[in-house]
Amino acid sequence: MSGEVTVTGFGVRTAFGTGADALRRGVFEGVPSFAPTTRFDTGPYRTPMAAAAPDGPDAVEDWALRHALDRCGAQALDMAGLRPGTEAAVLLGIAGDHTAVTRHWRTEAGAPPAGKVPLADAVPARLAELLAGHLELSGPRLTFTNACVASAAAIIHACRLISSGRTDVAVCAGGYLVEEETFGKFDSGRALSRDGMVRPFSADRSGLLLGDGVAVVVLESAEHARRRGARPLASVVGWGAATDAHHIAQPHPEGAGLALAARQAMRLAGDPDGAALGYINAHGTGTKYNDGAETRGLRAAFPEHAESIPVSSTKSTTGHLLEAAGVVEFVITLLALTDGVLPPTAGYTTPDPECDLDYVPNRPRQADLRRALTINAAFGGANTALVLERP
Repeated sequence: MSGEVTVTGFGVRTAFGTGADALRRGVFEGVPSFAPTTRFDTGPYRTPMAAAAPDGPDAVEDWALRHALDRCGAQALDMAGLRPGTEAAVLLGIAGDHTAVTRHWRTEAGAPPAGKVPLADAVPARLAELLAGHLELSGPRLTFTNACVASAAAIIHACRLISSGRTDVAVCAGGYLVEEETFGKFDSGRALSRDGMVRPFSADRSGLLLGDGVAVVVLESAEHARRRGARPLASVVGWGAATDAHHIAQPHPEGAGLALAARQAMRLAGDPDGAALGYINAHGTGTKYNDGAETRGLRAAFPEHAESIPVSSTKSTTGHLLEAAGVVEFVITLLALTDGVLPPTAGYTTPDPECDLDYVPNRPRQADLRRALTINAAFGGANTALVLERP
């Protein structure tokens, strides 16, 4: 690589609240954030549960992704010490604001209007433009819409831009807030857990639950950060992306694409067999198909070390954040490195012969970490992997 990639700032929001301390109180303590959501009528669905932030006095505005992205972006730039007007690429992983679509059609059908989220906010690229404009960032803008790897793909693209010298700074973001359109689709597919819990890698796992997630991270070349006196939080030393194109929705049963992405990332990090890897933040949806395939994929990627590397799924506390999963879990992995604490897999009850790794069940674990890997997967067989290293 011609340029080392460093992380200098982040902003994050989940159902636990805003900022790193909210994640520490929730994710790192293994406290699930699932509750009946009141954002829409859940009566027609098989479960009312989601990891959605409580309604507040400005609930309609809070549900608008544009505002959540703006707030997290401002936090990230402030932490990084970057001023408005900075030349930076803006890379966003998002599928648009679905609440805009839902409200539009309800209004067309004669229902009372609810909120003023513009229909144009349903266009993913518009949200990248709005975020760049709010943060006064000049530079290229690009939006990724490839489902649950979207924001991880944005980070990978940023790393490629920085390492090749095409940009010094990139602001990467992702967002999903629980809304009825996607909730109904997952409910129709019987993918949602009906008992209000997500139990990744456990024999009695029964499905996922959706969650609020918005995060923004600032990536810079190490030289650029040094020139302006910025303190690096971590380095991104490896990245990989692969597809197995096995099925429109189901993962490859042996986790082939995930293993390939992980191996790419580790080779770039100079540790192809994973000997120096101290933790893996898994995709871990809590579904029958994903967790067994992911376990086999990790064994294929690290045949000599898989059993000794702790693995956990933080979706057991945050819910599945869809397009935002990659960037929020990137922040969680960063905190694991800097705090020296492994977030647990909450809700774990019964070992499954298909899932036979160390899943950090139910309680956080102290660990002196140097490197960690975060992986994500998406419908259609897309897979991503990112390796972070402590300074």
